[in-house]
This record gives sequence, C-alpha cells and structure tokens, in this order.
Amino acid sequence: MKLHFLGAARTVTGSMHLLEVGQHKILLDCGLYQGRRKESYKRNRNFPFSPADLDAVILSHAHIDHSGNLPNLVKQGYKGPIFTTHATAHLDNIMLLDSGYIHEKDAEYLNKKLKKRRKELVEPLYTKEDAARVSPLFSMTHYGQSFEPVPGVKAHLVDAGHILGSAAVVLDIEENGRSFRLWFSGDIGRPGLLLINDPVLPSKADYLIMESTYGDTKKRDPDAAFIELKEVVQRTIHRKGRVIIPAFAVGRTQELVFGLHQMIENGDIPEIPVFVDSPLAIRASQIFSQHPECFDEETRQFIAEDKHQAALGFDRLQYTLSVEESKRINYTTPPFVVISASGMAETGRILHHLKNNIEDPRNTILIVSWQAPHTLGRRLADQETDIRIFGKHYRRRAEVVTINGFSSHAGQEGLLAYAKATQDTVKKVFLVHGEPRGAEPLREKLIGAGFKDVLYPEPGAEFDL
Repeated sequence: MKLHFLGAARTVTGSMHLLEVGQHKILLDCGLYQGRRKESYKRNRNFPFSPADLDAVILSHAHIDHSGNLPNLVKQGYKGPIFTTHATAHLDNIMLLDSGYIHEKDAEYLNKKLKKRRKELVEPLYTKEDAARVSPLFSMTHYGQSFEPVPGVKAHLVDAGHILGSAAVVLDIEENGRSFRLWFSGDIGRPGLLLINDPVLPSKADYLIMESTYGDTKKRDPDAAFIELKEVVQRTIHRKGRVIIPAFAVGRTQELVFGLHQMIENGDIPEIPVFVDSPLAIRASQIFSQHPECFDEETRQFIAEDKHQAALGFDRLQYTLSVEESKRINYTTPPFVVISASGMAETGRILHHLKNNIEDPRNTILIVSWQAPHTLGRRLADQETDIRIFGKHYRRRAEVVTINGFSSHAGQEGLLAYAKATQDTVKKVFLVHGEPRGAEPLREKLIGAGFKDVLYPEPGAEFDL
C-alpha cells in the first residue's frame, strides 16, 4: 500500500491524500488550495495524478479546503463515487455552487482588467455548471455504516465533531495477506461545541493521519466564549446599539444563532431582533434543521422542550434572503443583532452593515474567528480607527470586541487526547493540515508522550505502508 500526501502537507489548505491499494486508488478529500492567486490557480487546476484513474473518493466534510476542488476533479474526468455523510453531501451541494459562482465572478473581474491591458484572458477554475455535476456522484452513508470503496477495503465514517456531518474515515484494509487499519481524522472538533456531537476518538488504528492546525494552542472553553458573547450583547442592548457580527456561513453562524436562542429562552437577554443576513448561511441553516440526527443530546433535549421545537428558529429571528430585506435592516429600531458573511469582512453584505454602523459609538462590531492578515476583519480586530470600505474612509467609533473560543478545531490538548486514544496500536502518525508552527510543537509533544514514529510529510511525499 502506498500513501501520497498531495495537499494540506505542511500547510492548512487543499486537503488531498492518495491511497494506492493493489491496483486501486482512493482519494481522501479533494480540497481547494488557498494562497497567492497565481500559485493557487496552478495548483488547483493541475492534479498530480489522472482524475479518471481514481476508483473512489471519500470526503471528510464540506469545508471548501476539503471539498472545494471536486468540481475540477469531475471536470477532468472523474466519474466514480464520492462517499460521504448525508449532511455533508447536502451542505456541499450549496457550497460548491456558491464556490463556482465566486470563481466565475473572480475571472470576470480579472478579465476586465486583462482586456484593457490586452493580455491573455483567464478561465474560471470551474463554474456553477461544473459544480452541479458533482452532486450525482455522492454516495451517502450514515455514521458507522460499512461500505466497500474498492475491493479489499472495508470503510466506515465516524463523527469528527467539527461541523455538521463531518467525519473521520476508517479504512480496514486487506492486502497481500496483511490486515491493518488506516484512520484519517479529517478536521477534529472538540468537546462541548454547540449543536453537534463530540468527536469519536480513534481505536485500533495501525496508521493515523491527523490534522495539526492548532497543535501549538490551548483552546478556551466554548462555554467561556458564550458567557463573553452574552456580556457583549447585554452591554450593547443597554446603550441601545446594534451588534454586527461577521461570521462564516456554515458552522459559526448556526452556533451563534443557537447560542442567542438559548440566551433569550433563559432570560439572559431580552427578545431583540436577530437577523441572519447571508443567502449561503440561510441555505446552510435550512440543511442543519433537516439533519437533527447530527445534533448532540443537549440540543435534542433543548428542541424537545422549546416552545418553537427548533434550535435555529425563534420569534425574533429573521432570515433575510433578498437584497430588499437586507436593506430594511438598517431602518430597524435598535437594539438588534446582525450576523452576516463573510467571516473576514472582505466581501458580501457584511460590508454594507459595517459602513452603516461603524461610526456610531453605541454599536459593537464583534469578531468571532481568526482574521487573516490584510483583511478588513484583521484591521478591525487590531482596533484601527481609520477604516476604508468600498473606497470610502470611515472613522471607527463603534466598539470592537474579539472573542476567542468559538473555534471548531481541537487545540493541542484535544489533539494529544485524540492520538493517545489509539497509542497502543498505532505504528505511524502522519501530521497534516497544519503549518510548522502548529505541527512541530504537537510532534514534540507526541514523541515526548511515547509515540515512536511521528511524521510531518513534505508536499508530494510518498510512503509504503
């Protein structure tokens, strides 16, 4: 058996690992590499294998850095099954279409500039039409349900506790008289996240491929983050202001909505309007509501006892799908909360909410996720006061609060616990989906804990197992 690390090796995007078992080939994830425009385009367009030669794809979850290059894979000749959970397939249907739309618009914008300079035009990596061709290939499975992606390999998925439908991939392999288990973690969640179950820990694995994104970080308790959220909302309500939250459409938005729902039901905050103003987030929330089998016991109990019989629905919650509905939010009497995309405040409707509210000291801009350098979200998190939006300068007078602790990734302690769960049997641990600052400290901790062979593969590295 050969294992090739073709993406998310020494970086955190573009998850893609190729497994050769006899004459058969299985691809674990097919994510978009995200980085500088030219490098990203080249890496995502050119696979280091022939897509038509693959026998099966197994997808851990719907985040774009794990699934976002599936349309290109299909476009270049892959026709086999894509095994994943029901919830992941349903989320990915909307996320890939959205991604295709973005690629089309990016190419359209770039080509306007290139045309003026009489340079060669570019094609989008893929289109919405390309993305739509992925859906018929999904082969949906339940957690724990056995399937055979290729002869000699029995597989099943277990809950990774990261986002709705996320899974670790368990492969029980027989090859040349040998039997062994390969466990691919996907992205590892952490205990105590709202809505979804805790991650299932690995067992009896001979080889473990696991993420290392936050292998250097101690994570805050999610409960502490929601206590801080409650205090921020209470403070803003007291001064009759508006809470503006840039949030990722899948996962973070739904956590915040459920947390605010709980606060209202518990009487921690009054029944103020809460707006979810992102078409993708709205569609994702509908899919969350269609998959209660992915909810944890606490969420199911809350739904059973709640007068609305819903986690993501309550009297003052409004999902604003149209542009007209979005514009009307600005004329609503505060206090209220707006949750809108994008998570780093670079595109989308959140920009309009920021420009309309950034100069009012009664308002709060709430940052709830990591912000990449050079983004508007980072400038806000850094407490800058001169803010440029749509080419116009604004004086930031609104309070800016950053709350850490909402991350759906395990920190160092969670990652160590994950690996230690199968320490008695594991022969090799491969650390992926992490930059050196996250992976190297985790590797040192694992070796210190008695793990004999902990590897941090280079891009393109190949191993015989």
